[in-house]
Amino acid sequence: MNKKRMLVAFAVSALVSWSANATLAQEPFYKGKTIRVVVATSAGGGFDAYTRMMTRHMGKFVPGNPAFVVENMPGAGHLIGANHIYKVAKPDGLTLGHFQGGLFLYQVFGRPGIEFDAKQFEFIGSPIKESRACAFTKASGIGGGAPDDIARMLAATTALPIQLVAGYKGTSEIRMAAESGELAGGCWTWDSIRATWTKAIQSGDAVVVLQLVSKPHPELANVPLAQSLAKSDEARQLIQAGVQDPADYYRPYVLPPRTPKDRVEILCKALQDTMKDPEFLADAAKSRLDIDPVTGTELENLVRGLFKLSPSMINKLKTILLPS
Repeated sequence: MNKKRMLVAFAVSALVSWSANATLAQEPFYKGKTIRVVVATSAGGGFDAYTRMMTRHMGKFVPGNPAFVVENMPGAGHLIGANHIYKVAKPDGLTLGHFQGGLFLYQVFGRPGIEFDAKQFEFIGSPIKESRACAFTKASGIGGGAPDDIARMLAATTALPIQLVAGYKGTSEIRMAAESGELAGGCWTWDSIRATWTKAIQSGDAVVVLQLVSKPHPELANVPLAQSLAKSDEARQLIQAGVQDPADYYRPYVLPPRTPKDRVEILCKALQDTMKDPEFLADAAKSRLDIDPVTGTELENLVRGLFKLSPSMINKLKTILLPS
């Protein structure tokens, strides 16, 4: 082979090698990968249901079309899962966490067992702003119920004759206790009330009497807001910080601290695109799950706002929500 042909052959070889390397460099990070979503509750609840529905659709919006797997990690009121994402999960963009955002407020209170700093999580978004409401049986006066935080807040900030009865393991037990006359009713999310207490609501045997949101749910347009019953401006601030704002960040998806920003941005966009996808929305409607998404930026701002509350407001919230 003469010198000229050798040079041409070398040039062609170099071009092929460069082209192959460039193609590899352009391959999306998530191609061929699996994203693990750690849900801090057992299978079957709302956190699990939203996650399994989301993961059926989200892969098509992530460049590289990764697979998704859901891992349930229940225990200690979501603390085991939340602490795992912060302390154990690798910050490589391949592990998402989903746990109840009320833990962020408890971090502000200094609750034992919290081993994370909420400000360090990378927030991806949430599928829903919770519409919290109180439903009571027609046969009773207004009594107590659970979840405990809402009942405690209403008792402290309004003139409603709330008497908290704690200790029920879940909303199904609350409903049965209300139907038997043991309780007047309870306060939890409207989508759960609507889905699980359907017959009583439709027949009028149970009535939604109050909403704990900043604006009425479209299906509860004539039901009064807790803010309108607050005894003072301070009471309204307590309701907002202790009940309304947590409803917006109650179902967050987060990545571990120090996850590369480009991967955070990819997953933030993918989640929001999923929330607008017609196939996903049809799946949600079939599952009777409301969709009212919150962006990662909105979540981050809400959580950071917790750490700007005045010491006096924090002490009052703690006295109400974590009584000794």
